Amino acid sequence: MSLPFVIATERTFGVLALVAVVIAVGTTVALVRRSVPSWLETMALPTALAIATVTAGGSLLVSIGFGYVPCELCWYQRIAAYPLVPILAVAWWRGDRDVWRTVLPLSVIGSALSLWHLVIERNPGLGGPCDPSAPCAVRWVEEFGVLTLPAMALITFVAVTVLSLAARGRAD
Repeated sequence: MSLPFVIATERTFGVLALVAVVIAVGTTVALVRRSVPSWLETMALPTALAIATVTAGGSLLVSIGFGYVPCELCWYQRIAAYPLVPILAVAWWRGDRDVWRTVLPLSVIGSALSLWHLVIERNPGLGGPCDPSAPCAVRWVEEFGVLTLPAMALITFVAVTVLSLAARGRAD
């Protein structure tokens, strides 16, 4: 792939991650205030599905298309992220407002892995589980000076978590 395409794609992923941050923060505020608007309840699952789909597709694009070698922690994050796509798709199709019960274990584990990966990435001396041919501290992408691939994964997991909780609706 051409370098301009790779750079533009990485920038697009960075911008989409920032959009996901705004969505996650707004949804979190609504959840904390216990005032989730009905439009957010309706749009929560398709939005979570879109975020999870872009993450899964993006991870495949950067590894297969761009040749970035995923480290061991990247693979573990993918194990938590990839099932979110069919789970959220089926939940949206069926109108399953209790999908958070399935999503939460995956997204919490994925968040913890992403957070640990960020720590290792910023402090390479900690080592990590990765072998030297695919070290955890390599920053294949670093948009806006902070958005690396593990940071974007963490954003995905947090956004999917709060959106699946917002989809629950009101407990009447």
